[in-house]
Amino acid sequence: MKKLINKREDVVKESLEGMAAAYPELISVDLEQQIIVRKDAPIKNKVGIISGGGSGHEPMHGGYVGYGMLDAACPGAVFTSPVPDQMLAASRAVNSGAGVLHIIKNYTGDVMNFEMAAELGSAEGINIANVVTNDDVAVTDSLYTAGRRGVGVTVLLEKIVGGLAETGAPLEQVAALAHKVNEQGRSMGVALTSCTVPAAGKPTFELGEDEMELGIGIHGEPGRRRVKLASAAEVTAMLVQPIIEDLGLKSGEQVLAFVNGMGGTPLIELFVVYDALNRILKGKNISIARNLVGNYITSLEMAGCSITLLRLDDELIKYWDAPVLTPALRWGR
Repeated sequence: MKKLINKREDVVKESLEGMAAAYPELISVDLEQQIIVRKDAPIKNKVGIISGGGSGHEPMHGGYVGYGMLDAACPGAVFTSPVPDQMLAASRAVNSGAGVLHIIKNYTGDVMNFEMAAELGSAEGINIANVVTNDDVAVTDSLYTAGRRGVGVTVLLEKIVGGLAETGAPLEQVAALAHKVNEQGRSMGVALTSCTVPAAGKPTFELGEDEMELGIGIHGEPGRRRVKLASAAEVTAMLVQPIIEDLGLKSGEQVLAFVNGMGGTPLIELFVVYDALNRILKGKNISIARNLVGNYITSLEMAGCSITLLRLDDELIKYWDAPVLTPALRWGR
């Protein structure tokens, strides 16, 4: 194992210390509770938005704390759910009286712990709503989930819902938009290599030199099938066709196209995939109204990518375009 770390058990803590040192104008980090909080939280009359999950998917979620996105994030150990105490502490830190929205990826540990935190927060008088993202079309159940996994749509949802929350919209409206985004987006990924969790010290799974895993999960869970390596155009078609079918996209519709790197894929390759995706969608008369290309929800150093399509309307475009200022995503400010 070759990694730029000190001690395996200190990776998350030292990463959080590094984030705090790099972005003191945007975030503060509570190392005792292990949460990242927006610098100016809580904000009067604003719904607080929090998310969280295992570390190793950076910049998600801590990189999205700031104006126009999250008010707080709860990072667990690598590929391990944060605990209810973290989520409760984050809910307290961002609650201004307008309520709190929990954004939860559909992984058993995340769902269970966020539900427990919501019960504890509600007992303290915090009005908490939640949305569970489940956009991965690859498999119905996996090692970590009952139902579909929450992946790329989570990033888009955090941005869009964060834009609405900045307007002072009530919790019910913010939660309704979150559910709408989740319903209108689908994702699927592919792995060319495994990744190595520091605590394990060895690759999560083995892939032959001429193999790839189609429909991989962001923790290295198995996908739909293991197949021979193929060209970028062929891989893109394998990923996008199930998304289009599952979402029921029709000629004349518009989407946000998100090509995401899994951590070990260079941008030059992601743009090759985006080019192939653009050609496929043009051929179906589906227009890309907005896009995002880069490493935004990763799996440590895994080589591969995922594709997410989000069906757009005027409301979603409005809040996607709204200003955002976070460590990892920023425009309009």
